[in-house]
Amino acid sequence: MARRCELTGKGVMMGNNVSHALNRTRRRFLPNLVNVTLISDALNRPVKLRIATSALRTVEHRGGLDAFLLKQDDADLSPLAQGLKKEIRAALAG
Repeated sequence: MARRCELTGKGVMMGNNVSHALNRTRRRFLPNLVNVTLISDALNRPVKLRIATSALRTVEHRGGLDAFLLKQDDADLSPLAQGLKKEIRAALAG
């Protein structure tokens, strides 16, 4: 399973551990991913996603999953989230 947020695309970053003697060793910064179930108002059903906690805060700030997906760029979304976005657009249009 990829260590990537399904909504924002946030993934693993690389960096250095720097000791007091300034020795540098490579390390990885992992995103804080959690499994959550979000409710879609337009689809009237729950959706299970693996997202970063920062993305969860952003979803709440924007007013829910539907509003977040409609504003988010398709390049950042996972294939599952892109499908959800299409379903939400269709439900709101019809």
